Amino acid sequence: VQLQASGGGLVQAGGSLRLSCAASGIIFSVKTLAWYRQAPGKQRELVARIPVLGSTTYADSVKGRFTISRDNAKGTAYLQMNSLKPEDTAVYSCKVEDQPGYWGQGTLVTVSS
Repeated sequence: VQLQASGGGLVQAGGSLRLSCAASGIIFSVKTLAWYRQAPGKQRELVARIPVLGSTTYADSVKGRFTISRDNAKGTAYLQMNSLKPEDTAVYSCKVEDQPGYWGQGTLVTVSS
């Protein structure tokens, strides 16, 4: 199983980025996908989760600004991040939540003030 995250970078506060997580080696369409982030000196936290069916889940800190989505045909999950704030600066990682759980490598998002 491989998860390839991309799309991070440096952006000014108020700007937008879209992260992508391309999966291979799994039946993507039946998996729950999630984005996590870890800021310097802080614990990793859940940002957003998208199940196969049902509602998406967001951290309170990103509700209304971030949108998680998936394209099952492409085996890719996305995280659209709008109105970015300096406190969104972190390494963002994607994860297949279903056991045993698979992590992709992180992509760094830096938001300057």
